[in-house]
Amino acid sequence: MRASSPHVVFDVGNVLIRWDPALLYRELIPDEERRRWFMQNVCTAAWNIEQDRGRSWEEAVALLTRDHPEWEREVRAYDERWHETVPGIIEDSVEILEELKARGEKVYAITNFSREKWAECLIRFPFLGRFDGAVVSAHERLIKPDRAIFETLLSRYALQAQDCVFIDDSAKNIEAAGAVGMQTVHFVEPIDLRARLRGLGVRI
Repeated sequence: MRASSPHVVFDVGNVLIRWDPALLYRELIPDEERRRWFMQNVCTAAWNIEQDRGRSWEEAVALLTRDHPEWEREVRAYDERWHETVPGIIEDSVEILEELKARGEKVYAITNFSREKWAECLIRFPFLGRFDGAVVSAHERLIKPDRAIFETLLSRYALQAQDCVFIDDSAKNIEAAGAVGMQTVHFVEPIDLRARLRGLGVRI
């Protein structure tokens, strides 16, 4: 039996806060076929991840409005109305985070997030400022599932991989964390996160 509870390492998007760009674009582009084309060809996942890697939103929007001027309103909305893609928290997960902190446990985060939106979310969701350490992709210019982003957390906060439980909604990120040596929980709703963590030795 472990002498101490494993350290819980949270992903943020779709583990602690909900994020879904479709919430915005269902309003802006009501036609499903046009909306799908837009998301696959203009504001793509590959374009968005570059903001998580450190590109500024100003540069990202300028790039797409130059290449797709006919979609300027919709492109600018991704930045200017971004918070409409984040409807709120995932209550059970946040409760667990708060309980761990109340017990005096150290909790951490590894998240793919742009610099600007992370700063805004720290204000909107104050609990995001309570981590004992957070590795934010845009600050490091590294994104999950790159092994280096996990190693950054471990080295910066003097953690052993086997003493950490990493929670993420992405199977690729879970695989990468496991390859580093972390225990993992793939967060797919509905999930009894509390039970899964207890099963891995977390005192919660």
